[in-house]
Amino acid sequence: MSREALGESIEILPVDLLDEQRPVVESLKRLAATLRLEFGWHYLLDLSWILSRLGVVDGKRIMDAGAGAGVLQWYLAAQGAWVISVDRMSRAALPLRFRRRFHVRGLRPSDLSPAWSAYFQGFRRPVRGAWLRRWATRGYNQTLELAEWLLKPPVKGSVVIYNQDLSNLAEIADDSLDAVVSVSALEHNTPQGLGVVVKELMRVLKPGGVLLATLTAGRDQDWWHEASSGWCYTDNTLRQIFDLPASVSSNYDRYDELFEKLRNCAELRDNLASFYFHDDRKGMPGGVWNPQYQPVGVCKIKSV
Repeated sequence: MSREALGESIEILPVDLLDEQRPVVESLKRLAATLRLEFGWHYLLDLSWILSRLGVVDGKRIMDAGAGAGVLQWYLAAQGAWVISVDRMSRAALPLRFRRRFHVRGLRPSDLSPAWSAYFQGFRRPVRGAWLRRWATRGYNQTLELAEWLLKPPVKGSVVIYNQDLSNLAEIADDSLDAVVSVSALEHNTPQGLGVVVKELMRVLKPGGVLLATLTAGRDQDWWHEASSGWCYTDNTLRQIFDLPASVSSNYDRYDELFEKLRNCAELRDNLASFYFHDDRKGMPGGVWNPQYQPVGVCKIKSV
């Protein structure tokens, strides 16, 4: 079977995905709300694209590459997947609301602190406002954490935390995972470094396994987007980095058309996460709707 028949592709993500995958979008929104998580401005597109191509995940071994505390790993676990959550940022102090509900453990002892330690570290998390307000907010938040730790029913999947750079997944065996997914994380590597990361992600996939990654697209040249600290890649560069031949389909010829629809997407425009209004080191500085790039998905299959 050819690579094309297996579904390899490079696809700038159309906003039509939001309606095409509406049940998944609404399910993601509900889960994020219960976990007190917010979405990056285009993440519902990224997640819809990945999940539409991933299919049934119950019982599968899946890596979420560059996961942070993002919603995808928890969604996959709730669907019955065994998820290994990898990020170079430490999640050792992962809040209690995630732990028992999603059967969370560390791959190594250093990857996840004991629950009691994480609970008390939660009182140090930054909160805006006057001194008394900050402590009242922390006390309220930690009460919620403890209640969710005690009361939320567990899901059937699990999440394994692995705090590690994606270029060196030494504890993960060759040919051991059914799929690797990555939501707008790989573009934070240098172009040279991304090639190393892709090779490492392909190493841990089983033959026939799929890598589904979303990145950011550059029209005519690769360029660095300062606010989001990420590279925007052309079709040609993505083909080179992911080792995809010319026969693999792409919709970069619709770049301008798709970008215009993205700029006019009311659902994304009117639901920006609160962090954009407080931090200019994000992809939508100051909470002003002004997309400078658009997300692109890459699907690569490991040869059998």
